[in-house]
Amino acid sequence: MAINWDVKDKSVIITGGAGGIGYGMATAFAKQGANLLLVDVNDDGLKQAKDELSSYTDVEVLNLDIAEKDNDKKIIDTAISKFGKLNVLINNAHVSHQKLFNDLNEDDFNLSFNTSFNPTRHLMKFAYPHLKETKGTVINFASGAGLVGQPTQAAYAAAKEAIRGLSRTVANEWAAEGIRVNMISPIAETEGVKKWAKADPKQYAQLVASNPMKRLGNPETDIGSVALFLASDASSYMTGQTLMVDGGDIKLR
Repeated sequence: MAINWDVKDKSVIITGGAGGIGYGMATAFAKQGANLLLVDVNDDGLKQAKDELSSYTDVEVLNLDIAEKDNDKKIIDTAISKFGKLNVLINNAHVSHQKLFNDLNEDDFNLSFNTSFNPTRHLMKFAYPHLKETKGTVINFASGAGLVGQPTQAAYAAAKEAIRGLSRTVANEWAAEGIRVNMISPIAETEGVKKWAKADPKQYAQLVASNPMKRLGNPETDIGSVALFLASDASSYMTGQTLMVDGGDIKLR
């Protein structure tokens, strides 16, 4: 039996799709002919993404705040209205503050959870009946910060590990209905990282030097290609897994 890597005409939602890893994945999916709904608070970034990717496929955009539960339902409803189905839900968006644990306040934790964990669970729940119809897949995002306990990342790491726990449980609950839930834990050379590299080239060089592959991932070709794999039938026997797309930086045991 031939391996099916095809995502052409699949309906895909990507939160945080206007830049960084989200835009890298959007580019990878667009070039393979998937229909995209990109969601972000960055309206200018969304317009640019739509302009750049519409030559490949049908690209719709939503400029809204996923921290609002009603907005999360609107995202799913929009995808169904535009494309008539939902095959892939990618929960990528996240905002957090980097502070030592003792310096974090309630607002810091609320920001992290309200832009990642809560939208992830809302979108999964709203998407469920549609993913059941298509035997679709969910791709959530983990982080090495949570896996190793990186200092100054307590709010971010807590939300990311909560997403991992949720994803593993739901993967088990939904497996019998043909819905798969997997996670990517990436390291990527995003625009934000490039700005940080200019501001602190010494620390950036140390980060690259400590990576076994001596480079950071490309959002489209490295992270996007793994997302394509998870969205396709080529990964049909995988669920509840965390894929480390980080050049070997972290080894799960």
